[in-house]
Amino acid sequence: MAYNELVKNFDRVRDYMREFYVYGFRTRGEITSKSTRSYDEERRHIEDYLGDYMGFRSAEGGKQVFLSFDSREIKHNPLYEAWKAKSFTDADVFLHFTLLDILYDEDTLLSQQEIMDEMEEYNDFFQNPMTLDESTIRKKLGEYVSLGLLRKEKKGRTALYGRGVSPDISAWRDAVSFFSEVSPTGVIGSFILDNVPGEDIFTYKHHYITQTMDSEIALNALCAIHERRFVRIKNVSGRGRENETVLTPLKIYVSTQNGRQYIFGCDAESDFMTPFRLDYIKSIDILDEDPDFAAKMERFTEISNHTWGVSSYGAHEMTHVEFTIRFADDEQYIPERLMREKRCGSVELVDKNTAKFTADVYNAGEMYPWIRTFICRITDINISDKRIEEQFLEDLNAMYELYL
Repeated sequence: MAYNELVKNFDRVRDYMREFYVYGFRTRGEITSKSTRSYDEERRHIEDYLGDYMGFRSAEGGKQVFLSFDSREIKHNPLYEAWKAKSFTDADVFLHFTLLDILYDEDTLLSQQEIMDEMEEYNDFFQNPMTLDESTIRKKLGEYVSLGLLRKEKKGRTALYGRGVSPDISAWRDAVSFFSEVSPTGVIGSFILDNVPGEDIFTYKHHYITQTMDSEIALNALCAIHERRFVRIKNVSGRGRENETVLTPLKIYVSTQNGRQYIFGCDAESDFMTPFRLDYIKSIDILDEDPDFAAKMERFTEISNHTWGVSSYGAHEMTHVEFTIRFADDEQYIPERLMREKRCGSVELVDKNTAKFTADVYNAGEMYPWIRTFICRITDINISDKRIEEQFLEDLNAMYELYL
């Protein structure tokens, strides 16, 4: 049975979702960085909104908790529920319902004092009246204006408040539905869909739902890019080491192979282009505007035209890569795959059974696993960085010897 508890600190939930789902199947005793009490508390939080997807398994070290999803059966990312759980005070609840009731009529416009006067009438219905000061009500009104729930108009020097106008976006429902499942900040679309009725028409073969936990990091990075600002990133490596870096974020990359997300940025103290995995970032703070943003973006654009993955090793020298493959008459899917996966490279059809791939990249080592998938079809290969070419041939000979 699910526990009816609400989330106060999403960072903690993010950590435990990784333990249960991303890194997976750890017992309470194996999570040594947190107390057992904290473990039990956060597990109950997650059970509250993901109870239908949680499983348990007995192991030698104790009970393992894990999350299990079948993308064939779900059309919406269930992890979005974590963002929709929130704690409220008695004052929050009172203000929410009284404000929206007082301003129910779209034509109603009232000043803060008029709103406070009407609130006094609501207290007559309570055995223990709610006493709120002027500052609290002013802050709540400002919060609801920023959220679009209320609108603010000026009449002379007096601020008047009324209900916000909700646009009709029913015609955009399919677009929002797709956005909610594929975008780094898709949780925004999920909130919108909660208020737009209709059926979902999309299913996903590759549904990378764990990026949900990094939505706030992605949003801050996108805001910094839009405003051309520096950011301070607190990064946690796979081995648990923490470090801080100040850089200018330039682009977010999302892998179509595994769903991983990266912030590609320029180090504040050099022109070194660095990728950071979003799921390794603990926090991101937006800093001052970067006066050299345009130059860095221009440099990044040049580098990205010659980058196979997300690593460029400083982007100081490019490597020329070319190889030729042969395929049979009934294997046209081979050149089609080459064309589909060529990224920054180019493909030339030499004849009906031969194709030649060519690319100039900053880090040819990233291409190594992909090139190996064409083994037994490669008739010729040439890599200007001979270390990579020799390593490829040595690995090929080592594999050949295994079959002798």
